[in-house]
Amino acid sequence: MLKPVINKPVPDFELPSTGGKTIKLSELKGSNLVIYFYPKDNTTGCTLEAQAFNANRAKFKRLNTIVMGVSRDSLKSHEGFRRKLGLKFDLLSDEKARLCRAFGVIKLKSMYGRKYRGIERSTFLIDAKGVLRHEWRKVSVSGHVNEILKVLKTTL
Repeated sequence: MLKPVINKPVPDFELPSTGGKTIKLSELKGSNLVIYFYPKDNTTGCTLEAQAFNANRAKFKRLNTIVMGVSRDSLKSHEGFRRKLGLKFDLLSDEKARLCRAFGVIKLKSMYGRKYRGIERSTFLIDAKGVLRHEWRKVSVSGHVNEILKVLKTTL
């Protein structure tokens, strides 16, 4: 998959999702898509981010926008995370990091002096025609969902 570019169509992708589904970008046309990449299920920042998206799901729906989260966690982990938080949107499992690499969200990180490759919290807005319209990188969870809603209201 080629790296998505702002104002260009996003190459089609397909990933397994919670609820026993397979999500294919080409099947979502007609709705905007907010796809957010997060490091790991059941961590503090990722929990807060998922809760913020979930709390604003009605606003996204009114703006004809589907929200989906992506991490390298397994579907089993995603199902537990989704159930625990009562999430009303799908989580996609990218265990081989193919979509993560395509969107350029795998970065060298450091924790307690140990270097590793992990997901840099990032969000992408794809319009109803499958065109990448906006990207947020190095996301700070606080206020992020409101930022996305503002862009949706003013540009799409």
